[in-house]
Amino acid sequence: MDLIKNNLESTSLVRQADEIRKNMEEEKNHQGNQTLLTEFILLGFGDLQELKSLLFLLFFLIYILTMAGNILIIALIVTDGHLHTPMYFLLGNLSLLEICYTSNILPKVLASFASGDRTISVWGCLVQFYVFCSLVVTECCLLAVMSLDRYLAICRPLHYAMIMKDKVCLSLAAGSWVSRFSSMYVMLYLVSTLTFCGPNEIDHFFCDLSPLLEITCSETYIIEWTTLVFSSLSTFPPFLLTLASYVFVISTILRIPSTAGRKKAFLTCSSHLIVVTMFYGTLIIVYVLPKHKMPRALHKILSVLYTACTPLANPLIYSLRNKEVKEALNKSVKSVLYFIRLQGAQCCASRVE
Repeated sequence: MDLIKNNLESTSLVRQADEIRKNMEEEKNHQGNQTLLTEFILLGFGDLQELKSLLFLLFFLIYILTMAGNILIIALIVTDGHLHTPMYFLLGNLSLLEICYTSNILPKVLASFASGDRTISVWGCLVQFYVFCSLVVTECCLLAVMSLDRYLAICRPLHYAMIMKDKVCLSLAAGSWVSRFSSMYVMLYLVSTLTFCGPNEIDHFFCDLSPLLEITCSETYIIEWTTLVFSSLSTFPPFLLTLASYVFVISTILRIPSTAGRKKAFLTCSSHLIVVTMFYGTLIIVYVLPKHKMPRALHKILSVLYTACTPLANPLIYSLRNKEVKEALNKSVKSVLYFIRLQGAQCCASRVE
């Protein structure tokens, strides 16, 4: 009986081994039949192809104005000695970030409208995603540092010069850039481990995380939760610091006895408050609210707001609402006009001779 029992157990083990081997071979053959993707197709605004020329002109105008406005702010801050303060140093960093932010996305969008080629390599897509995520969290940190600067200037004016020294300001700005680009490498690694085997169409105009997860054939549960935790740790602390700073700023402004004093204090931080509201408002709507309740078209429109319109609005808000920036701009325009007139006079004099 023992011999028969042992034979039956041996036969059962052999059958189990055969089934495991068969399943492994089927899985191997299935993976072999899959074609790993080397490029994606960004569908962009596929439903509006008849408006392709109009959209190209619109995005081209936005890109040119964004680049010109932010470059102008950086030039004014560098050349005008009156703007060599912590607030304007941080504003220059924000303008540089907006230049990088826009240049990471809009040139590819413009090229797809102009040539009709909407393809992007897998690694090109991953690099765009990495740069986009890094710049988003860097902007969160820069806005937090700028809010801290306004808090110290309004709520602790006697300690402002002692705390916001040049080295401290430089360290805060450099830390925002370096730490966030370094930490976002983890996100790049997680996404690079995904396998993409079809379809290769991304229903967006740039490489964002959710469209990439929709077309991967890898398991996404772990990466979704890891990304959620990691993104929360990268964005919520700066957001809470920004929120807390402005709660104290507004409460301090309301306690100023004179109306003129309240108005002057509020104008120094209202521009930054508008930028913060625009930036975090669109990000929360796109990435925090439930995605199944938001149509894809609305998702794209909101994405346009924080990838194209916000970088364009920043220089307009700061230049139109800031007296010192307008004075520096007027001074620069007068200097340029004087230089042009001087060159014209010298040219006419040389012709007369």
